[in-house]
Amino acid sequence: MEELYSNILGEGKPFVILHGFLGMSDNWKTLGAKFSKQNYQVHLIDQRNHGRSFHSDNFNYEVLVEDLKNYCDTHQLKDIVLLGHSMGGKTAMLFSTTYPELVSKLLIADISPRFYPTHHDAILEGLSSLDFNNMESRGDADDQLAKYVSDFGTRQFLLKNLYWNDAKELALRINLEVLNENIDEIGEALPIHAQYKGETLFLRGDKSEYIGLQDESIIKNHFPNSKIITIPKAGHWLHAENPKAFFDEVMNFLG
Repeated sequence: MEELYSNILGEGKPFVILHGFLGMSDNWKTLGAKFSKQNYQVHLIDQRNHGRSFHSDNFNYEVLVEDLKNYCDTHQLKDIVLLGHSMGGKTAMLFSTTYPELVSKLLIADISPRFYPTHHDAILEGLSSLDFNNMESRGDADDQLAKYVSDFGTRQFLLKNLYWNDAKELALRINLEVLNENIDEIGEALPIHAQYKGETLFLRGDKSEYIGLQDESIIKNHFPNSKIITIPKAGHWLHAENPKAFFDEVMNFLG
């Protein structure tokens, strides 16, 4: 079984962080460093087909959970704090309900256990349109992507996936073809009887619609020992948009 790439910071109780769709461990570097100063050993993980981790034709939450189980076994991690954002939150939810004995506390950032319809079409189309043969800089990539994705912040997030390959050409770290083919997997609901009874915190952005009133009862069914708090002045990327409030709420929950 192939090993996930990770960036490990600090010493102490294991604290595993999972990024969202089209993201990578680097998105969490600043907050990860802050958590590592609070007596945590922070594991910033790249999930398969993302960042520096391996590419594979298989892509669904079941395999993402087994990747994480394999990672925990390899690094002898138990009693972990587990935090996941968006797609990473879906992985974290399924992992905690599958291997509850490994998770001491669970944190889910701006995603609910319910089904979400596909809504990344323009982004995937824009990334697929990037013509690396006619591209000399990140600026060129931004210009091309802007035809599909108008929001500057979203483009900056997506363009973190760019790197210079061995042929000295720009390329994408994500496995775009497989993510495109399996896009329906991203919104999958948590299995109906899945339940984690440990302490759980759901964090939602006040400007985000990912966790609404209708989600509160669904969350309680799956996570009976959970609470939901709202991060002010933040949308779906709440950890990046209001990192101070996010950090404070996480540390408050972890005690």
